[in-house]
Amino acid sequence: MGKVKGMSESVGVAPIVDMRNISKAFGAVQALRDVDLRLYPGEILGLVGDNSAGKSTLMKIMTGAYHRDSGEILVAGGVTNFRSPHESRAVGIEMIYQDFALCGNMDVGQNIFLGRWPVKGWFVDRKKMYAEADEVLKRLKVDVNSVHQRVESLSGGRQQSVAIARAISFDPRVIILDEPTANLSVMATQRLLETMLELKKHGVAQIIISHRLQDIFAVGDRVMVLKRGENVGERVIKNTTEHEVLQIIVSGVKGKNGKGPPAPAVKAKVKPAAKRVAKK
Repeated sequence: MGKVKGMSESVGVAPIVDMRNISKAFGAVQALRDVDLRLYPGEILGLVGDNSAGKSTLMKIMTGAYHRDSGEILVAGGVTNFRSPHESRAVGIEMIYQDFALCGNMDVGQNIFLGRWPVKGWFVDRKKMYAEADEVLKRLKVDVNSVHQRVESLSGGRQQSVAIARAISFDPRVIILDEPTANLSVMATQRLLETMLELKKHGVAQIIISHRLQDIFAVGDRVMVLKRGENVGERVIKNTTEHEVLQIIVSGVKGKNGKGPPAPAVKAKVKPAAKRVAKK
């Protein structure tokens, strides 16, 4: 399927992740069929589609949680064959799941460095751990009262920030966010979108899986639509509308040039786009 060129592609920048002809089946169910995905440095890509479209499966293949049946994945131009998330993390790919995967009975600093606490002799170097945790949070401009605060006492938005801080502490090149704003308040959602733009300024490429088109349109560069395991359309955010993307999600129209014929009219109310977050 032809691609809609984004800004990075049009100036010849090589993709940081290039997934080609990815297919995956679970028994008789074909979850993905010859899916292509390209992600460029510093880009925010929205990945959308209805339930069971294959979004999470595609991302789990990218991170090595699942193994593809066919196709290939290139990271920074090199062919990869991830067998676990540990292997994808080693080349700079992090995924933040919807449940955050945090330990509520531990504090912020301990969660950020969970499983790899810095040591000094036989003991955990707490001074170094908390200093580095504080540095990561300041880099992201995250407002947390103290790195000594227990995570279970934080709001959902701040727990999300801790999960992002933990991912950032691995110095990733790519971060995948799975439904990051699903359970957040309006204010927490706004903070998260601002954090995503802060990561973008540091050159971190991001994929956001979301049903909330207004969030993707607030910070995204491109949007890609999956339907029944196929890539049925891509659009550059500044050249499209939420309504057009919704039409692709519903109709699944697929064209050779990545645009496809006009989709059937969808009689549905689309929420007004969120005010685009200022890119400072």
